Amino acid sequence: MKNITIARSCEKHLLPGVLPHSFFYKRKLDFHAWLLIFPSFVFLVLFTLYPICSTFIDSLYAENLASKIPHFIGTGNYQHLLQDQVFRQAVKNNLIIALVTVPVSIAIGLSMALFANSKIKGTSIIRAGYFYPTLLPLIAVANIWMFIYTPDYGLLSYVEHLFGLKSTNWLGDPATVLPAVIAVLIWKESGYFMIFFLSGLQNISRDMYEAARMDGAGDWQIFRKITWPLLMPTTLFVAIIALTNAFKTVDHLYIMTKGGPDNASTMILYYLYQVGFEFWDIGLASAITTVLVVLLLVITCIKFFTIDKRTHYS
Repeated sequence: MKNITIARSCEKHLLPGVLPHSFFYKRKLDFHAWLLIFPSFVFLVLFTLYPICSTFIDSLYAENLASKIPHFIGTGNYQHLLQDQVFRQAVKNNLIIALVTVPVSIAIGLSMALFANSKIKGTSIIRAGYFYPTLLPLIAVANIWMFIYTPDYGLLSYVEHLFGLKSTNWLGDPATVLPAVIAVLIWKESGYFMIFFLSGLQNISRDMYEAARMDGAGDWQIFRKITWPLLMPTTLFVAIIALTNAFKTVDHLYIMTKGGPDNASTMILYYLYQVGFEFWDIGLASAITTVLVVLLLVITCIKFFTIDKRTHYS
């Protein structure tokens, strides 16, 4: 009897005048929900959906220095991209960077989070040191690593001279420029991903670890059976962010390599900058943007629907 009285009291405070579980009650809840998300929906339409649609429409027109008045050419810009060797090289480079930086950055970020979350002295200093590269602007990071990579005078050349090795032109050799750029991205992003993993680790109940240790589980078993499965929601989020960042590489490329040598470090976004702001081919730049958006959407959906099925949401 007491429970029924409490339930009826709660129903009166939910939505006055409307019976719970009725048609009007559910519609009223839906209306309140839409009111809450409406401001975010407006910004999503204005700054995401509308620009995407507008860019796709522009990609169907020839709009460059040779065409004063834009004219419709259909899929002409996309056909041009299929034959563009520089664009194909940029896509290849971006895929390589994504395949390397995403898993490596996640692994390093998780390792740093595990170490920073352990019961040792000076964890605040350790976390600040790990996170510090994230605070640096990419332009500053590019200049720091240019000093490290500079032949004969850089830090790496100094180490090579100590071992009697010949100085390597890391940014001037097509064989080494892409690994050099990848190292910069991993160094810059690992500390950022550490923050998310650290937050996820602190949300895992300590009782689960204590129970596992009482049952005789080792460190590796605890990580594989408890920590890693419970961190899967965080890992999914970090993986999508890392994937997006891998295709947004442009700032430090402009300072360090400008896509060279011989387009060995050209990325899609940097090539988009060149086409749109140096060659002023708006139609072709819009086509590149559309391809980039579709590529990111497809890869993100694949990653989301494969990892999400194995994700445990506590």
